Amino acid sequence: MIVDSAMILAAGYGTRMMPLSAATPKPLIAVAGKPMIDYGYEKLAADGVTRVVVNAHYLAERIHVWAAAKSAPPVTVSDEPALLDTGGGVAKALPLLGDAPFFVLNGDSFWLDGRGRPALERLRAAFVPEQMDALLLLCPPGRAVGYDGTGDFVIAPDGRLARGKGGGALAFAGCQIIAANLFDDAPAGAFSTNMLWDRAIAVGRLCGLVHDGTWLHVGTPGAIPIAEAAIGAAGG
Repeated sequence: MIVDSAMILAAGYGTRMMPLSAATPKPLIAVAGKPMIDYGYEKLAADGVTRVVVNAHYLAERIHVWAAAKSAPPVTVSDEPALLDTGGGVAKALPLLGDAPFFVLNGDSFWLDGRGRPALERLRAAFVPEQMDALLLLCPPGRAVGYDGTGDFVIAPDGRLARGKGGGALAFAGCQIIAANLFDDAPAGAFSTNMLWDRAIAVGRLCGLVHDGTWLHVGTPGAIPIAEAAIGAAGG
């Protein structure tokens, strides 16, 4: 299927990245010579996405400057006077994203594709709107650089997800396709996408796709050289 629109989440304070985030929004902190947010943006551009929305709150003027420099595809900023969390941020931006399914990427983490098809292409091919409200890119913890968790979800043979940790659980890799109807009856104001994921799990409409490459979780200043080493080893 064609996915024309995408949102990159970039509004948070990035407190764990202090002191680097004191003057720079976390997604704009450089890893291997370019802002973290550029890794996802460039993958969206390569996939043919024609419309990108980015939300902004903390140091929003820096996000506006970054967005103004992008033209292929152009980036529209969704300003948040108060932080809306992940779900509230997307809900506010829905008029800019349209009614068709769209990508949502975390602006402060990114991935390296495996040897097969790019992850965004695989997500597009696997997304079935009649059966799914969201399709999440998931990564085995063993292929996640800088990640010290024990996973977020377990995946059934048919791709449906349930919550789970340890023992084969997979980590959310910060990328998903969402159907706009996932936000039907969503609350006003700030809320986490986790609430909507749980709603979709309850009706069997949250699915996952296992990433065949590496996910880089750059949560603290100390994680930057680790991520850069992984990028260098991959020839990126």
